[in-house]
Amino acid sequence: MAWSFQGKAQFGGLLLSLLGWVCSCVTTALPQWKALNLELNEMETWIMGLWEVCVNQEEVATVCQAFESFLSLPQELQVSRILMVASHGLGLLGLLLSGLGSECCQFHRIRWAFKRWLCILGGTLEAFASATTLFPVSWVAYITIQDFWDVSIPEIVPRWEFGGALYLGWAAGIFLALGGLLLSFSACLGKEDVPSPWVSSPTAPPSCAPAEESDGSFQQIPRSRNLFI
Repeated sequence: MAWSFQGKAQFGGLLLSLLGWVCSCVTTALPQWKALNLELNEMETWIMGLWEVCVNQEEVATVCQAFESFLSLPQELQVSRILMVASHGLGLLGLLLSGLGSECCQFHRIRWAFKRWLCILGGTLEAFASATTLFPVSWVAYITIQDFWDVSIPEIVPRWEFGGALYLGWAAGIFLALGGLLLSFSACLGKEDVPSPWVSSPTAPPSCAPAEESDGSFQQIPRSRNLFI
């Protein structure tokens, strides 16, 4: 069955939302939110994420240590944990609702108006997921820049820099935003609320009118003869 322009737009929005959701999950798991290079030992690099801090030593190995307590984390990392996990839930729920409201998903006895509202709700949730992804990533980047250019810190003290996970988080937020906008836009292209061809039409009630009109004359019914003598 050939897809309409609305179906293609919904499919594109679902793909962008799925890609953004996967990138957001990977961003949360990666420890490369911050990176620190030591001038005294250039072969050693420190990286910090939401869950652990690692030391990458060339020619040796990478040793990671998980944070012992949530309360011991800096404020930006505490908030980032909560918002990133909330982003995963919102993104997954938006994908499910948008998938049910898309043209490629057909169910019996579901009106087009209800499917349109499902698609709009799913796109809105994807937009919220984008916001809850971009905010913590941008906040951590802002704190990193602020600490890097802090004149009160001596120059000999190493400074944290951007890690690769921040760039992936920005990309995830953009994909989620584009997917949510495309899903909401596709709902505006919806057709009128027509009954689905998969729904059987109700049977008409039996007619009480006679099949043939009577001429009003009475006909004498012949009596049956007595066959028994």
